[in-house]
Amino acid sequence: MDYALKKKITFVIGGCRSGKSSFALNQANKTAKKDKYFIATSQPLDPEMEKRVEKHQKERGKDWQTIEEPILIHEIVNEYSGKADVILIDCLTLWLSNLLYHSYDTDGILEILNLFEKALLRCECPVFLVSNEVGQGIVPESKLAREFRDLAGMIHQRMAKISDRVVMTVAGIDVEIKPGQKPK
Repeated sequence: MDYALKKKITFVIGGCRSGKSSFALNQANKTAKKDKYFIATSQPLDPEMEKRVEKHQKERGKDWQTIEEPILIHEIVNEYSGKADVILIDCLTLWLSNLLYHSYDTDGILEILNLFEKALLRCECPVFLVSNEVGQGIVPESKLAREFRDLAGMIHQRMAKISDRVVMTVAGIDVEIKPGQKPK
């Protein structure tokens, strides 16, 4: 049995174009052959982003049902938990961008994050979470960019904590960091 089949929550994190979405999709496809739900947090607001969305939809294939939800992803997880054989959510940093864009303050983001965590922990099927690692670069110049980076780091830590498996992708190579090996 594939390792991914035994785990409930898998958190896949990596830099831009690192292969994280492809890795998560591949693992999710190994986990279920039907009743696959893709929660897309992207809001394609320009032609270039629309083309990216179309490309990703073609890569997934017709056996995936796509649900576009930029904010209330916890509600979708709750609704489809008992219906789905697997749920893939891509991506959490776009979700955070949407929350900030829609004027959620830190308290509002924490409130919705708590609802999301509860939904994930109650979910009856395997869930794959995808997010961009944004904390390995320089300190951002603007207050908003620093807030985004700090909130993303906090969300990532919380997702890693509740996840059964955490995988980082680097240059198309997946590196398991949880459970991983314990230091001696």
